[in-house]
Amino acid sequence: MKHLNTLLFVGAACFALSCNNPGADKATTDSKQAVAEGQGATYALNLDSSNVNWKAYHKGGFAPRWGTLNIQSGELTVDGDQVTAGTFTIDVNSLWVDPASVTEADKKVEDLQAHLKSADFFHAEAHPTAIFEVTSITDLADATASSAVEGANKTVSGNLTLLDSTINISFPARIAVENNIASVSAKFTVDRTAWGLKFGTAEADPADWIVAKDFEVGVDIAAAPVN
Repeated sequence: MKHLNTLLFVGAACFALSCNNPGADKATTDSKQAVAEGQGATYALNLDSSNVNWKAYHKGGFAPRWGTLNIQSGELTVDGDQVTAGTFTIDVNSLWVDPASVTEADKKVEDLQAHLKSADFFHAEAHPTAIFEVTSITDLADATASSAVEGANKTVSGNLTLLDSTINISFPARIAVENNIASVSAKFTVDRTAWGLKFGTAEADPADWIVAKDFEVGVDIAAAPVN
């Protein structure tokens, strides 16, 4: 009976893991690539209107947690109506957990934030920033394909550096240059273990997983020309 219960739990957890992010695109990963050379004018990110949000799942896909991260600095390079390159830096110490996502009476938001910043996860003390550098921007191969972002028109690839690892990720995005403002919106999931974030992902028995491997990232950035 114990074995059957374990199988049932694993089955439910695997189902949840496969379905827990229906509103996000799955990013593909590759080895580190050459950073794109910017062609055109430099646009500085508006840090007040640009944001990064995240969502993760606990207990095999259940008990979601979510929050935000602050962008510390960043820029895009724009040639005509096309974004050709870009980079931005995220302040890991700014990681914030939305209290609305912590509903258990025995859990505290402050404890969760401290744990996520600890060496078990992002090790903010030793690695206070995460960096994303665009390596290519191409037309979305299938413009009719369903995406988490309405109007997605491009595939963005870039090197994401977390901890001591740099991995190239690719995901759909909506990119526009209108009224002298360049904007980029995307919503995707990545496997955190690619960067060595393996806390709670025991491979021996999926029933022992504490936190899902995939986490969701939402990006909305806006930039204006540097005067």
